[in-house]
Amino acid sequence: MKKKQMWQKAAAILFWLILWQAVAVFMKDSIVFVGPVEMLQSLWEQMLGKEFWVSVENTIVKIMGGFLAAFFGAVLMAGLAFRYNWLKILLEPLITLAKSVPVASFVVLLLILAGSGNLSVYIVLLMVFPIIYINMGQGLAHVDKKMLEVARVFGMRPWKQFLYIYRPAFLPFLVSSCRVALGMSWKSGVAAEIIGVPAHSIGERLYMAKIYLNTDSLFAWTLVIILLSLIFEKVFLLILKSLGGKAWKGEAGK
Repeated sequence: MKKKQMWQKAAAILFWLILWQAVAVFMKDSIVFVGPVEMLQSLWEQMLGKEFWVSVENTIVKIMGGFLAAFFGAVLMAGLAFRYNWLKILLEPLITLAKSVPVASFVVLLLILAGSGNLSVYIVLLMVFPIIYINMGQGLAHVDKKMLEVARVFGMRPWKQFLYIYRPAFLPFLVSSCRVALGMSWKSGVAAEIIGVPAHSIGERLYMAKIYLNTDSLFAWTLVIILLSLIFEKVFLLILKSLGGKAWKGEAGK
C-alpha cells in the first residue's frame, strides 16, 4: 500500500512539473515565467560558484541560530510560567504583541535599531518564540494531576516525573509547534533578508534576481529555500523523535 501511495505521489508531482514546463514553453517569455528545466539549469550554474555556498551557509547559520534560541528560550520560559503563575501573567502581553504585530513592522524596526547583519536572527526568534511557548504551555496544562499526586506519594524523583509524566504530555504539542515554527522561521528569516539585504545571504540573491529580472535565478533560489526548510524540519523532528520515545508515537500517527 505504501509503495502504491509513493507511486501516486510521484505521478502527481510529475504531472505538475510537465504542466509547469508546458506553460513556460507556451508563454515564451523567460523574464515573466520559466519552467523547471530553466530553473534547474540556473541552479546548477550557481552551485558551481563559491558565492552560492557562502550565501547558503550564512543564511542557514542565522535562521537556525534564531530558531534554536527561540526553541530553548520558549521551552524554558513555558516551564517557568507553568511553575510560577505571576510570570505567565507578566509574559502574556508580550506574547500577544509578538503574535499580532506584522513581520514587516518588526523588520523595519529592527533594521533601524540593529542593522541588517543579524536581522534574520532576531526576526526568526520573534516569530518562533510565541508559537513554541504557547504550545508548550498547552502541553504542560495537559499533565495528569492525579499521576503527579501518585508520583509524590511514592516518592518518585523529579527527573523521573519529567520523563514519565511531563514528557508524554507536552511532547506531542511541542512537535506539532515545531512543524509550524520551522517553516515559519525560513519564511520570516528570508523575508527579513530580502528587506535588509545583508551581504552574502539568500535574501540578497533573491533581491538581486528581482533587480536584474532573472526569473530563473529567482525560481532556483526559491527551490533552495524549500529544500533547506524540508531538510531541517526532517532532521530536527528526527532529533525530537529520538528524545520522545512513546510520546512521539501518538504525534507521529497524525
